[in-house]
Amino acid sequence: MRHSSLSDFLGVAQTQLSPKGPFALVFIEDDTEVESTISHVQKLGFREVLAFASGHLLPKPRDGLHLIETDIHEQDAFARITTEVIKLFPSVWMHYCFNAEFLYFPFCESRNVRELIAFNLEERRHTVMTYVVDLYSKDLGKHPNAVCMEDAYLDKSGYYALARFSEDGHALERQLDFFGGLRWRFEEHIPWTRRRIDRVGLFQAAKGLELLGDHTFNEPEYNTYSCPWHHNISGTICSFRTAKALVSNPGSMYEIPHFWWKNSAKFEWNSNQLLELGLMEPGQWF
Repeated sequence: MRHSSLSDFLGVAQTQLSPKGPFALVFIEDDTEVESTISHVQKLGFREVLAFASGHLLPKPRDGLHLIETDIHEQDAFARITTEVIKLFPSVWMHYCFNAEFLYFPFCESRNVRELIAFNLEERRHTVMTYVVDLYSKDLGKHPNAVCMEDAYLDKSGYYALARFSEDGHALERQLDFFGGLRWRFEEHIPWTRRRIDRVGLFQAAKGLELLGDHTFNEPEYNTYSCPWHHNISGTICSFRTAKALVSNPGSMYEIPHFWWKNSAKFEWNSNQLLELGLMEPGQWF
């Protein structure tokens, strides 16, 4: 189903989408790996996939895919649109990402996202914290946009976390700011407000919940990485997005000959590698 505007889609969404969910919201910024991104979330088990983009970037129709023409390049458009969907579907689980980003969670090759959600609800958790792991091509000469699925690399070290503070200077309970990857190595080209890699990539909608432009929510508990009594499962969003930006931004494109360094590792496109590198946590997930 194709919708000519965001308002047209929001007007009929409740009659066209399954109220059971889960939903995947894909924000398409350019024509890079659009089909593979949508295929990935469908393979994970999302019942409905909502693709938001300018008309010429929208992919071909397929079952379970809703195409919505809208401008996602406005400031924080992804947050505003996600919040509008939340308002229509309180209690539905949702994942949001951009094109050329791929969600992974422990054992996702044999367990789908609906099983993960059922487990998480038993844990009395309404979110799954995810960390954005930058992907990049080793050879920018062959792949000038830094994207190659067959030649994808990631950083196997260089990740760290700092305490997150409230406005009055108190450290927030079970909240941390996470850093690493290309945003850390090339931080001189990244604004401070854009350097964090933590993202609440999978969450249950709730009445009054709002996604903010810094990838946090207005509900503090949604921004926690675990519950008070034990560690919880976490995931990763393996993303070419930062690499694409660094090689296309005039301020950085001539300063970066390549992204490869001694701690680069070829991405194997499986959850086991991410677990072994400590980039996500299985928690009590068996």
